[in-house]
Amino acid sequence: MGKDVARKLTFIHVFCVATGAMISSGLFILPGLAFSKAGPAVILSYAIAAILCIPTALSNAELATAMPKAGGDYFFAMRGFGPLMGTLSGISSWFSLSLKSAFALLGMGAYLSIFTHLPLVVIACMCCVLFIIINLLGVKEAAIVQVVLVFGLIAILLSYVVLGFGEIQADNFSPLIKGEYNSVLTTASLVFISYGGLMKITALAEEIKTPGRNIPLGLIVSLVFVGVLYALVIYVTIGVMNPAGLETTLTPISDGASVVGGSALEIVVSVAAFLAFISTANAGIMTASRYPLGMSRDKLLPDVLQKISRRFGTPYIAILLTGLFMLAVILLLKLELLVKVASTMLILIFTMSNLILILFRESDILSYKPKFRAPLYPYLQVIGILAGVFLLIEMGTFTIFLTFIFLSLGFIWYKSYAQKKASQHSALVYVLEKLVAKDKDLAADSLLTELNDIIIQQDDFVRDKFHRLVEEGKILDIEEPCAMEVFFERIADMLSSDLDIDSKDLYEKFYAREMDVSTVVREGLAIPHIIVDAENAHKLVLVRARAGIIFPENRVVHIAFVIVGSTGEPGRSLHLKDLVAIAQIANNPEFDKKWMGAKNSEELRTLLYLAERRRNGQ
Repeated sequence: MGKDVARKLTFIHVFCVATGAMISSGLFILPGLAFSKAGPAVILSYAIAAILCIPTALSNAELATAMPKAGGDYFFAMRGFGPLMGTLSGISSWFSLSLKSAFALLGMGAYLSIFTHLPLVVIACMCCVLFIIINLLGVKEAAIVQVVLVFGLIAILLSYVVLGFGEIQADNFSPLIKGEYNSVLTTASLVFISYGGLMKITALAEEIKTPGRNIPLGLIVSLVFVGVLYALVIYVTIGVMNPAGLETTLTPISDGASVVGGSALEIVVSVAAFLAFISTANAGIMTASRYPLGMSRDKLLPDVLQKISRRFGTPYIAILLTGLFMLAVILLLKLELLVKVASTMLILIFTMSNLILILFRESDILSYKPKFRAPLYPYLQVIGILAGVFLLIEMGTFTIFLTFIFLSLGFIWYKSYAQKKASQHSALVYVLEKLVAKDKDLAADSLLTELNDIIIQQDDFVRDKFHRLVEEGKILDIEEPCAMEVFFERIADMLSSDLDIDSKDLYEKFYAREMDVSTVVREGLAIPHIIVDAENAHKLVLVRARAGIIFPENRVVHIAFVIVGSTGEPGRSLHLKDLVAIAQIANNPEFDKKWMGAKNSEELRTLLYLAERRRNGQ
């Protein structure tokens, strides 16, 4: 069994991993092919593809801040739809990212083979081994390498843009669109994969400091920056190159640099391409390896894959498996068609992210507390789903057929191995319960508990003594009408053994306290509280009375918090702080509605546990 990985990555690491995962073949190879289909309007195709990524980027940012765990989009699919979809999503994400990283290694080998005269496959394998070693040494070390690579790449590309602006020929942009107008949209589907690496940063969410800030900021800044950079670089390339040559080249940016600055700039931009392929490969191993880690934690893959290096804090078995798979791809497979299959699966994953967000929002799970909430819900998510359907149609039937075959293999693995071991419940259960509204026991507590644990593990969540009081507190859920005297008798019976005080004595204390000064603090809410002469007398009972408890003067109480404190210090001080904390929480205008609408007793505890309040030195 593994331990938790360390949180070491900052905003700059998030930005560089996401940016580095995007800038590679999508910029250094694809623009020539895209130009042959859409003409100069290919710039619009890249812009449309970036815009179509926005809903998924925002959805993933919200999901990742609510559940910053290894595996990213797999983890969301598992908690959203359950183990079957989790298995298919996890394997698809791992396969897709590993395959594209292997493709980047081959591209890097192709550039290096020009200078070394070694076979590109040999160079690719050597580079793969190097990046496996870097990632085994630590995620921060791998991320530092990524920062250096990405900033070097950005500096070279911006230099090319600045130098090239003065060489642009306006005639190269006429006519703007080649062929039919829909060629722009069709080409957007082709170049969409250029932004595919953006979401993979969520796979590292468990290792990111203050994920509530750094994940959404890193995703959004990276998408905007790369979208603008693509547009500028492609605009300059179209403006300086002969259109006929641009349509046929597989090295469009290097060729454009040759026109602008001769062989010297061509070499420099070729170095940038090399850095891009390195950054993609490094980010690929770094992020892809977190999918086996997350899946093994959920029993969908063997336990050995969740082992964490005690020295370096890295999931070394998962990294080795990912690296060996990439080596096998480099040595044995032809990648062209498989890259299309991986692209199709990526679109499926993008589409699913939007659907998962809708599921969690509609489930009303109390522990679902993202630090960032996607705006314009659910309109953006619906747009994201429709965009995914459109892109899938554009991929072609044969590619979709091959993707179906691959997903079928994932289904076979689930039926033969994972189904027997996985027992994770999903947000879908909560949505079904909400729709059916009949079986209160339908929704299991495992997902609720897990989300609680995730919130507690986040950097800005500080537990205090009040949290421990709630964790240990008893819960009383009363369905029938109840007189105050009967209510106090039940409370006294519940607490008698824990306090080692006779239940009759406890009842008399509660009754006398109520007759002295009413504990009904407002309509529907009472906070009965007493002080007893006993050690460890720090107890809480959470009460929901659907039909009401009848207090004196016919005051009907539906919510009650019964607090028992002890004499002396610090008992009395804690008792006072408990009262203040309860009063602050219950003063929220939405509190009563949420309390009465909780599905079960554990949701009552969760509602109180996670409620926002001012701390009082506990």
